[in-house]
Amino acid sequence: MHNEALANELAARFFSTRGSEKAARGYLQDAHDAYLRWGAHGKARQLEQCYPNLKPHADHARQTATPGTPNEQLDLATVLSVSQIVSGEIVLENLIEALMRTAVEHAGAQRGLLVLPRDAGLWIEAQADTDGGAVTVALREAPIAAAELPESILQYCARTQESVIFDDASARGAFSHDAYIARVQARSVLCLPFVKQGRLIALLYLENHLAAGAFTPARIAVLKVLASQAAMALENARLYRDLAEREAKIRRLVDANIVGIFIWDLEGRILEANDAFLRIVGYDRDDLQAGRLRWTDLTPPEWLERDRKEWVPELKITGTLQPFEKEYFRKDGSRVPVLIGVATLEERGTQGIAFVLDLSERKRAEAEARQMQLELAHANRVTAIGQLAASISHEMKQPIAATAMNASTCLLWLARDPPDIGEARQALGCIAHDAERAGEVIKRIHGLVKKAPTCNEILQLNEAIREVNALTGSEAHRNSVSVRLQLAEDLPFIKGDRVQLQQVMLNLIINAIDAMSAVDDGPRELTISTAMNEPGAVLVTVCDSGPGVAPENIERLFEPFYTTKATGMGMGLSICRSIIEAHGGRLWASVVPRGAIFQFTVPVHPGVSS
Repeated sequence: MHNEALANELAARFFSTRGSEKAARGYLQDAHDAYLRWGAHGKARQLEQCYPNLKPHADHARQTATPGTPNEQLDLATVLSVSQIVSGEIVLENLIEALMRTAVEHAGAQRGLLVLPRDAGLWIEAQADTDGGAVTVALREAPIAAAELPESILQYCARTQESVIFDDASARGAFSHDAYIARVQARSVLCLPFVKQGRLIALLYLENHLAAGAFTPARIAVLKVLASQAAMALENARLYRDLAEREAKIRRLVDANIVGIFIWDLEGRILEANDAFLRIVGYDRDDLQAGRLRWTDLTPPEWLERDRKEWVPELKITGTLQPFEKEYFRKDGSRVPVLIGVATLEERGTQGIAFVLDLSERKRAEAEARQMQLELAHANRVTAIGQLAASISHEMKQPIAATAMNASTCLLWLARDPPDIGEARQALGCIAHDAERAGEVIKRIHGLVKKAPTCNEILQLNEAIREVNALTGSEAHRNSVSVRLQLAEDLPFIKGDRVQLQQVMLNLIINAIDAMSAVDDGPRELTISTAMNEPGAVLVTVCDSGPGVAPENIERLFEPFYTTKATGMGMGLSICRSIIEAHGGRLWASVVPRGAIFQFTVPVHPGVSS
């Protein structure tokens, strides 16, 4: 039976004894000795003061613990030694090894296990074994198992946060049914919780198979002091390890130089930076150490104003800034576009960390892609104009032939005697009209063929459509296609590139004419209409009566290099869609019983009426 329970039981028997005085003194003496074995010296002294005849026995009992050394002095020396060992380590692994070695050696245990709560379970973190007087400690990471320790005792101790101590665990008792105890016939068993502020930090399990009562009251008292200090030391060491691991991860990220990283303060200083950031802005480490790097100096004025008015206040409130694009000055005065994300390092928000990605390559690739888009669009326009060559020739032949005829007529009228000035003037007027007509054709062709950068302007879409229709009129007539315009009146203005939008119309009209040229039965009709599709968007529809498109190929029409023409490039509709999307609209095709419908929308320019 546990010494504490035994002492209380014997004392109770003494005070309840109604028998002989000798029996009462026996119970009292046994209770006094049990209190001493438990380590409750204050209780023992209280009995000695009330019953002086117990003193000789008390002196003898104290001497049996450690001959020549009072228990109080032994405990104090041991506690000081244990405290120094525990408080002297901050590295978790070293602390665990020192803790296990000290606990096993002091308690006289054959085996010890340190168990920590983890992921709603209990895990063995270390094991200490005694062999020939030497203690070996091994760090482990494994869940508790019945093959290694009494799970029922560990679970009870973890749940109640109370110590479990057995002088002879194999004897009949509350945990004698445990599979481990029954199998190994464990004798002395101790399970001690390490608790900090009501929270379980660890469990220390010790056992001795050879001797019963190996864990004496004095040893248990010191182990309890060890537990209180070890709980704090383990928690601090764990926090230190977690902090060290986080710092190591951050340091690996910084040293990897995958992205630019720098530490800043609100005063504008850059306190630390990795090589990747220094390369981005063109500075070296000497500049950094000399204090010549300030994020306020690196930031162009237009960005700095936004930093101070928008981003700094938000950073103080939220502690983070989502990645955004800005620019920095390089050391040589040039600018570099960057993507930057920011977070504060402390609660006050006076210092923080910034992650910087150089966008120069991406911006260069975007510019090259835009240039390639312009090249493809130009090639597509030239191809379309090539298809219209016969129509353009017809358009030009008419005014040129009329001009030649009117010029000859004018000469005849002037050759008369006297000259017929009136008729000559009329002929010259016809010449001027035909020249203007030829000039308009050339102007429209030049506008579509020329390679020029994007130029956004306020325009009336109906006018742009009429110009393209005039250019394609002869082609439609040559292929027996009747064109009908249904352009909405009072259509609002839009903002865009006239040439690019006319290119879209040119592609759609030429595609429709080509499709209908193969139709032998039924009329060849092309309808071009405009309308307000929804608030804030103009809808353009090009509807033909050609053979149509298979439903499964509708979306493939807009894929690059996909074409249904034997000599097609397969880029026209892809370029058209990219042009419309760049204008903030969308382009799509629909299946109808006869023919095909292509439609696109363009946003209305706000604040401009028709």
